[in-house]
Amino acid sequence: MVPGSVRLRVMTGVAVLSAAALLLAVVWAARRDTRPGDEPGDMVRVGVVQGQSVPGYLRSARTEMAALTDPSAPAVIDTWALISLAGYVDPGRLPGLLDGSAVAQVYARVPLPDVHTPVLRIPATRIPGDVAAGMLDAALGRDQEQAEYLQLSRRLRGDPTSDERARQAYETAARTAGAEAAAFRSFCACVFAAVVRAAPAGLAGIAARAGVRAVDPAPEVHRLDRTEFRPPLPEQVGTVPPEPSSAPVPTGTSGIASGTSAPILSSLGVAVSSASPVGAVPGSAPAAAAPEERAAPP
Repeated sequence: MVPGSVRLRVMTGVAVLSAAALLLAVVWAARRDTRPGDEPGDMVRVGVVQGQSVPGYLRSARTEMAALTDPSAPAVIDTWALISLAGYVDPGRLPGLLDGSAVAQVYARVPLPDVHTPVLRIPATRIPGDVAAGMLDAALGRDQEQAEYLQLSRRLRGDPTSDERARQAYETAARTAGAEAAAFRSFCACVFAAVVRAAPAGLAGIAARAGVRAVDPAPEVHRLDRTEFRPPLPEQVGTVPPEPSSAPVPTGTSGIASGTSAPILSSLGVAVSSASPVGAVPGSAPAAAAPEERAAPP
């Protein structure tokens, strides 16, 4: 359990709970806790964290899905859910994988060999169009980073030994940024998770599709701006490793982000609409842009 994570407040007052409903409440309460004294609406965390077993998380998600779709469970109209994919996919594959749900956002990263590339969170109410637009925006950002790193490398003066180490770091960072820019610009197979809203039957349909690793229903989520989603990466099969904490390149000269890890937060703070068959989510507003969060993967 994450220190300081919030706990779902299980409301009492229902006279009779079925066995399925009780199981569902126990699972949700065990995984999403509330700090003593917190008011409703505090941060909810959904997904995996450092030190957590990915297989254990996947089993828990399957248990929640089974409880949610049990015929004797209380009726649930729609619920938010975190969809984790078995591999990285391009934007064009998303409609088939997520059909039957209202999509709010997707998570992507360029899976370069031996490089811990950051995660890109893309608000996406229309897929694949919003995802492609978000990738193009990210490519422009990476282009700028590449140019800045190369400029820093050319400016180095002083001690030859320390300058050479710094130059190598800047040039490595520039190559990585360039590779990410090229990948995003080609609409790469980089998407590995999504946040959606759907009825239990719709979520069950998604869970049954080839290429979907897990569907983690989160009926305790009411506001995306008060929710932190942490989907597992497709290659994570054991315990989630510690996040990198040191800056990959020297900083302080130009204000370039150090790349230190930060939470992967949800988008926008409003419910969203979707072009999917299920229609709009109440209180929706279309995403005007696809902002990026320079956050390391979980």
